[in-house]
Amino acid sequence: MTHANKVAVVTGAGSGIGRAVAVALFGAGFDLVLAGRRQAALDETAAACTKSPGRVLALATDVTDPAAVLRLFHATEETFGRVDVLFNNAGLSAPAVPIDELSLGQWQTVVDVNLTGAFLCAQAAFRLMRKQMPRGGRIINNGSISAAVPRPFSAPYTATKHAITGLTK
Repeated sequence: MTHANKVAVVTGAGSGIGRAVAVALFGAGFDLVLAGRRQAALDETAAACTKSPGRVLALATDVTDPAAVLRLFHATEETFGRVDVLFNNAGLSAPAVPIDELSLGQWQTVVDVNLTGAFLCAQAAFRLMRKQMPRGGRIINNGSISAAVPRPFSAPYTATKHAITGLTK
């Protein structure tokens, strides 16, 4: 089923900046696809946007899982026929500890969510944007002031936000 409205996919839509952006996009007339780890939080965001079914699709999605990201964009295409905006916002940070106390697993989790997840979502969105008619769309990768002014003990987060700038450029 396709809709006349523009369609936005928002990752990390269950809280914070993602929720605020989703609500703003809905208010601007976009149909929404909400992605995040927790279905209950996504449902709360959806409830904050609308009471009318069909304009908001909320799907629990692990952005670090290529198959889950493909399912997200397949569901977007099946439901709305297109994607006009991807707001890549899913992210997390590691514990604020000195680098020698940070485990490799903690480092990799931050890199996987903040950078690889953004890449996978951008890749899937681009693939759909390239084949839809009319072609094109916008991919917005949410960075952070931490890329330029890092907080103490935030090496993984800061490194991924630097990388998001590079990915975007």
